Amino acid sequence: MSKLKLLVVCGVLGLMVGCVKGNNGLPYEGWRLGLFAPNYMQVWIETADAVDVRDRVFKRAMSGGASIQTPKNLKGNPRGWPSYPGWGAGKYVYGAAVPRLIYVRWQSLVEPQTYEAYIVIPEAIQQAMVKSEKAFCEFDTKWITGYRKGVTVGLAPGGIAKVWITGPCVSPIEVARVQGEVVKEGPDGGRSGGNYALPLKPETKAYIEKYGVPYGSW
Repeated sequence: MSKLKLLVVCGVLGLMVGCVKGNNGLPYEGWRLGLFAPNYMQVWIETADAVDVRDRVFKRAMSGGASIQTPKNLKGNPRGWPSYPGWGAGKYVYGAAVPRLIYVRWQSLVEPQTYEAYIVIPEAIQQAMVKSEKAFCEFDTKWITGYRKGVTVGLAPGGIAKVWITGPCVSPIEVARVQGEVVKEGPDGGRSGGNYALPLKPETKAYIEKYGVPYGSW
């Protein structure tokens, strides 16, 4: 093969790889950061920041309310973590490569207390996020090429952060359980005068008054 043909072939292959992987090394448009809390255990996310493997910082990739269920008649069970945590409330972190670090600062409204946690994403998990997997989707009985493009963080009282990667029709992979630290300045970095972001929902208040917070179950 002539040098010219070799250059052309290499160029075409390079374009193909670029199309498949994208500028950020992802085989999809972007990965998603989602957060949730156990039943009734309300939280408010002050910020969830991401640092990707290229050391780019994505401030407030997510903030605000986390996904939570508050079943009526106190029928929900907040103890422990689900086998399939789902996506959580969140956003896609477009423009980022796979993450190496997630920082979360949140208000645990049922205590109340403010925590922060640094979550390291191991290299093996980074690789798993870009590895395709043939997956069967039960809801439409179709096979797809799936990716674990979602980072899901569960936030529990006591400053516990539990992390998984997950995706459509693929099983989740547990990443880490992190013990967060109390933020001494309090909510909103001390700027709110000690006031927390939201009042408790009636269902949450009723559950806490009857059963308390099940510390140690997360």
